[in-house]
Amino acid sequence: MLQEKGKSWYWLGKNSGVDMSTIYRIKNDASAGTDFNTMEKIADALDVSLDEFRTKKEG
Repeated sequence: MLQEKGKSWYWLGKNSGVDMSTIYRIKNDASAGTDFNTMEKIADALDVSLDEFRTKKEG
């Protein structure tokens, strides 16, 4: 999403109010658990719905 919007990880941290250590943890391990408030801040900064972050698990 960042690439599509022409934004950097630094921009995301600055505009979401999420600590850069958390941003880099998410960047380096997308499967890592992230709390709802953090994801909400990131979604708001990117101007997307939280549903954009959902992944479907194949059954």
